[in-house]
Amino acid sequence: MSKGNIGVTSDNIFPVIKKFLYSDHEIFLRELISNAVDATSKLKTLSSVGEVKGDLGDTRVRVIIDKAKKTLTVSDHGIGMTAEEVDKYINQIAFSGAEEFLAQYKDKAEAIIGHFGLGFYSAFMVSKKVEIFSQSYKEDAKAVHWSCEGNPEYTMEETIKAERGTDIVLHIDDEFSQYLEDATIAGLLNKYCKFLPVEIAFGKKKEWKDGKEVELDEENIINDINPAWTRKPADLTEEDYENFYHELYPMQMDEPLFHIHLNVDYPFNLTGILYFPKIKTNLDVHRNKIQLYCNQVYVTDEVENIVPEYLTLLHGVIDSPDIPLNVSRSYLQSDNNVKKISGYITKKVADKLAELYKADKDEFAKKWDDIKLFIQFGMLTDEKFYEKAKDFALYKNLDGEYAPLQEYMDKVRENQVDKDGNLVLLYTNDPDAHYTYIERAKAKGYDVLLMDGELDVHCMSQAEQKHEKLRFVRIDSDTIENLIKKEETAKDTYTDEQKEGLRKAFEGLLPSDADKLRYNVTCEAAAADALPVFLTQNEFMRRMKEMSAHQQGMSFYGQMPDSYNLVINTAHPLIQELVGKETGEEVNEEVEKDGKKETVLKTVYKLQGEDERLKQLIDIALLASGQLKGEALAKFVNRSVELMSE
Repeated sequence: MSKGNIGVTSDNIFPVIKKFLYSDHEIFLRELISNAVDATSKLKTLSSVGEVKGDLGDTRVRVIIDKAKKTLTVSDHGIGMTAEEVDKYINQIAFSGAEEFLAQYKDKAEAIIGHFGLGFYSAFMVSKKVEIFSQSYKEDAKAVHWSCEGNPEYTMEETIKAERGTDIVLHIDDEFSQYLEDATIAGLLNKYCKFLPVEIAFGKKKEWKDGKEVELDEENIINDINPAWTRKPADLTEEDYENFYHELYPMQMDEPLFHIHLNVDYPFNLTGILYFPKIKTNLDVHRNKIQLYCNQVYVTDEVENIVPEYLTLLHGVIDSPDIPLNVSRSYLQSDNNVKKISGYITKKVADKLAELYKADKDEFAKKWDDIKLFIQFGMLTDEKFYEKAKDFALYKNLDGEYAPLQEYMDKVRENQVDKDGNLVLLYTNDPDAHYTYIERAKAKGYDVLLMDGELDVHCMSQAEQKHEKLRFVRIDSDTIENLIKKEETAKDTYTDEQKEGLRKAFEGLLPSDADKLRYNVTCEAAAADALPVFLTQNEFMRRMKEMSAHQQGMSFYGQMPDSYNLVINTAHPLIQELVGKETGEEVNEEVEKDGKKETVLKTVYKLQGEDERLKQLIDIALLASGQLKGEALAKFVNRSVELMSE
């Protein structure tokens, strides 16, 4: 038996490993099993080049819990280690056996996961003692037993081991007794080892018989060694892709809309499958994420550094040995390869969408409402993606017709260009609330878009920047005559004093909540068949408020009260009846001027005996724009009955 000190520069290496090197204690199991898979893959490589003779026999990796001994064992039948190799690869921290092996067998090596030579030491995060029992594949090699209690001192001696391979025995610390529970280990294996290329056995299969769970003789294999992304697209059916989707996300009931199979080996190695899912709520966006693997070993589902942010809304798998990881393989490091891979994925997604649109525009349109969030997000954040996507990003009108922006603009251009040469695209985000305004637009032969998505407002602003003389205006932002002004609007013949009296009379009866809601009363000669009083909302201010909900730095707009224009239509017969009935009454009002209070004479206009009628006209305007609710609506109904009874 020999004793020695592990080749490190500081006695504090173990506290560093336990507290800082690995961000999650649970990844110790991933690292140990990855090492076992490496050892098995090395054996297969050596066998393929004739350096290992005969049948390889059992090559499964096994995970075994012994609750009585408080041990967790990871056992493989791989290449094994001699005493010299244990000294080289275990006693000298950070000397990576995988890197040396890859250099020697770079043209033959299969999936070799180890990269830093530190994975084994993650075992000490949860163990008070770790033992290695290893028998090398080399003829005449003696089996070796290595033991360490989480400090730089170790013991190593010859032992007897019946079979080739390595057993790593963890004596679990009482503080981490959860790692002796079957359910805990099963969960970790499912998370990290679900698709490893060597069979992983944990316990026995079970089934229900006579109302109870019975253990069978057959071993329970927890992983799929040939997951869909490692196979050629030509060998997969649509059913295979759908089955794999549900294997990744067993709680996802909906089928994916379509998929993209990634497969490139130059200038970097990348495989994977990305799915476009249906997104029904904001919760769905974050519930299922893209999973990153390195040679079929799960690394993370935080892939923002490699996948553009808008594509993180997709689901699926990316696997690449060329993605730089930190020493614990828990997160990404950025380099030129990451940028190239990100660019490739973006191009692949854009090309696939363009291909689907060209192949069947009607079928693509049926899926548009489920995928437009992805595409709009990409167009807003990635100029290269915008250039590709503008040809298949669809706009939908109230008749349920879909078209790319340029095609839609060409369709309505003849009728919806105003007198200044601006092409005006009308839209609504609530067809029921804007019904009256929509009907006025349709009566003039105008088309109306439905823009009720989370990012529609941002996309409209982007389109206006990209196209000269293009304006989007919501259908309720002004009178239809003003939205698409064909000629100068006719002016009424009333004096300024008459209109001021009319305006003041209405203003005094409006709801008052200046902190949340403001009304600006104006007089305007709209069409005689338009409503006598109606509400409009400034397009710019309303759009800024809507954008502030999704964009940082715009909170100023979000805090401003909603502002509406109450337009008195002086061309309507009912309003014309009221003109001239207003009477001015002079009243004293106390005001503050230059820091001093003084009394001034002010004229207050009223329409004698017309208050109920004015309230009714105001409520009709509020009702038409969806703002009349609760007590105010009940009063309107009662007042309507009373007026009809007169």
